[in-house]
Amino acid sequence: MVLIYIHKSSPRLQYIAAFIFKEIIKTPYAITSHADSFKQFDGIKLNYTEKKICEDELRVPNSGLLFQTVIKEQPIEVFEINSIKAFFRSSSQNNDEYPFDIFSASFYLLTRYEEYLPHKKDNYGRYSHKNSLAFKENFLQIPLINIWVNKFAETLKIRDPKFEFRMPNFKYHPTYDIDIAWSYLHKGFARSTVGGIQAILGLKINTLTQRLKVLSGSKKDPFDNYGWLDELHQLYSLTPIYFFLVAEKNGLYDKNILPTSTAMQQLIKDHAEKYAIGLHPSWRSVDLLLIKKEKETLEQISRVEVLKSRQHYIRFNLPEGYRRLIEAGLSDDYSMGYATSNGFRASVASSHFWYNLEKQEQTTLRIHPFCYMDSTSIFQQKLSAEEAYTEMLYYYNTCKKINGTFISILHNNLLGNDKKKWKDMYGQFLKTIERTDTETQSAGRQFNF
Repeated sequence: MVLIYIHKSSPRLQYIAAFIFKEIIKTPYAITSHADSFKQFDGIKLNYTEKKICEDELRVPNSGLLFQTVIKEQPIEVFEINSIKAFFRSSSQNNDEYPFDIFSASFYLLTRYEEYLPHKKDNYGRYSHKNSLAFKENFLQIPLINIWVNKFAETLKIRDPKFEFRMPNFKYHPTYDIDIAWSYLHKGFARSTVGGIQAILGLKINTLTQRLKVLSGSKKDPFDNYGWLDELHQLYSLTPIYFFLVAEKNGLYDKNILPTSTAMQQLIKDHAEKYAIGLHPSWRSVDLLLIKKEKETLEQISRVEVLKSRQHYIRFNLPEGYRRLIEAGLSDDYSMGYATSNGFRASVASSHFWYNLEKQEQTTLRIHPFCYMDSTSIFQQKLSAEEAYTEMLYYYNTCKKINGTFISILHNNLLGNDKKKWKDMYGQFLKTIERTDTETQSAGRQFNF
């Protein structure tokens, strides 16, 4: 067991301690403000104060962040310990003190503290990855918190060989956003006619020919990859999650088949019978009532309770975005990542409860971070299918090395782009991770202090 000594606890400390010890290290812990109890404790003693209490303690430097009640700019200076980035450095060089305040640093990144501070938003009204500390200090592609916690557990084990901890098992969750269910089918006479006219005016003869073949039934719709995905899931024993966009009307960013379509309803029902499904709140759903309506629509069609969500275009801001999801009755969100760069937005590859910094409290909303999205590889990073394969394998291996969870996002419509060969890439990726010991194939780095 681990005992943390502090003069007075705080909601912030309680939150990050629960994440580190309960969810990642999976070992019993407690927080005390009684010095005598701390001295007499038979186990790992962590002193989170400036004053030494006893000889066999490990002191973790206290930067003060976890005991503040306001949100303000923090004096952060990033340094390296054996090539691993850290901040909130210890001022002592003694062996009885940990080299940095792991509690405050983890809290800062996990809660997305910097996203509550004034910042310039991108063209879609989102927090830009270029604003982040992880991007500026070149650790966006690393699950830094997991690395810190893993090393922290090893340090505790060295200090007390009787100390036991158990890391979670690695998991892979493929997820899919159904933004545009079909390319040509089930769009109605008006949309099909307009699409055909646009192809003619743009001299897109191949597109027009393909459209006519699909509508005549002589060729399969290129975005209809559902059967192929089913086969992959069965072959590799995968448990995917499908997120459906069910906007009540189309717009510039909401282009899916309307939920009133019989075909769309059947597609949702078919997937709800076999897999977990979630809501893909539309571009317009910055309004609470609209999120509730879309959630109700998806539940009525699927006949299952919908508790999962992922924002369309990863469009959300803190804290209002997550607060709306809770008020709408959603319990799990899969939006924690960037649409403009693959990587670890919260510097972690593990799910965690959202901590609302404005209210200084842990909420009931569980956050499931993703680190890879196909549209980001294609449109933002301009990668070829071969390059994206290497990138996707890197994130898979990186998450596996630290016993994290790898969540990927793919789109049925992008898998249908034959020129990009994205379908071949994904099939090869699944084949590779199934047959190969990815530990020896890892494209990652050595994580040692």
